[in-house]
Amino acid sequence: MHNAGPFCTHLLSQLGAEVIKVESAMRPDAFRKPHPVYGRMGPATFDQVSATKLSVRINLKKPEGAALAKRLVAVSDVAAESFRPGVIGRLGLGFEALQAAKQDIIMLCVSSSGQSGPDRHFAGYAPLFGAWGGLGEMTGYSDGPPVEMRHVMDHTVGMNAAVAVLAALQRRRATGQGGLVDVSAREVASSLLGEALLLAAAGEAPHRIGNDHLAMAPHGVYPAQGEDRWVSIAVANDAEWQALASIIDSSCFPAQAGTSGLPGARPPEVPAFAGKLAGDPRFAKAADRHANRAVIEPIVSAWTATLLADDIAAMLQAAGIAAHASWTTPEIAADPHLRARGAICEVQEPGGQHRAAVGVPMRLSKAPEIGIHRGTPKLGEDEDYVYGELLGLGRDERTALEASEVIY
Repeated sequence: MHNAGPFCTHLLSQLGAEVIKVESAMRPDAFRKPHPVYGRMGPATFDQVSATKLSVRINLKKPEGAALAKRLVAVSDVAAESFRPGVIGRLGLGFEALQAAKQDIIMLCVSSSGQSGPDRHFAGYAPLFGAWGGLGEMTGYSDGPPVEMRHVMDHTVGMNAAVAVLAALQRRRATGQGGLVDVSAREVASSLLGEALLLAAAGEAPHRIGNDHLAMAPHGVYPAQGEDRWVSIAVANDAEWQALASIIDSSCFPAQAGTSGLPGARPPEVPAFAGKLAGDPRFAKAADRHANRAVIEPIVSAWTATLLADDIAAMLQAAGIAAHASWTTPEIAADPHLRARGAICEVQEPGGQHRAAVGVPMRLSKAPEIGIHRGTPKLGEDEDYVYGELLGLGRDERTALEASEVIY
């Protein structure tokens, strides 16, 4: 559970929570170490989910370390962990132990399969959540294998956990009671299946459909001019189809009505069509287009392949059709719109370099200051504030804890 729990607390920290990350030099976060990710060597994952958090060292393997953690819980609203079920209890920091330290504490436990049930002992990473929860089985092309789900699972589980924590805080505000928030990653994956689960419950056999849609056509990602450039197009109704058909007709039949086939060097796999698209009865209604999508999709692909993705998107958006270029991550990081909204911001790495990071994905009119406020913390960087101001530990006590490797 390397990122699901940390992403939850990362999101909460961006929303204004003061989040204290507990680590130890004996076992620091594995993602502090440089590793190849996102096309470069560096602790990019750690930088993303740890910016804005505070950092302290506690050796939880020692009873005195568990006692220090309880002192920290006593001045906190939420305690969050993402170990395999049973680990936190063996450290002496289970829910009942934390309740003894603070009666109304809210404890968040994020795990592969939850804190109860016969499969609670399973370890898990993002690909397992999607595979076990059924989301991988429903993702991919109909003639290909299930697709492995990676970071999207960690982030989706983290967002669900953040919402659950906010609900628990609201309940405590109303009742004065804390509680245990138990988030199962595989159940989050299953919750995203939606209509596929309903179909299965009704005796049907859902299957992978790739970029297809159960009712809309054209619907998918189409090749554009240039190497590995693509554009997403989704036609929602008959009016949008007529607009798209007219645009393609004006490109393919600039001079002659009734011409058969696409102009120029038409790929042999693209079937010829009689007359103009806008008047073809096979595509007149949504049900007709969906039934004949094997015919219409290659025609749309042949048209998009002759144009730049951004030009296609601008043309179709102007006609009221949902379309956009499939952007690469460098394009997203450089997008002036996302930069202006703070959705892409700069964070400082421990070495002092700056890089782009994903900011908080919402805006609050009464809290415009939410977002990433500081860079990635160094291990133990905030102990003067946490141990000194929050817990009131004197210098002698802290020195003794450090000497006995409780703070380590």
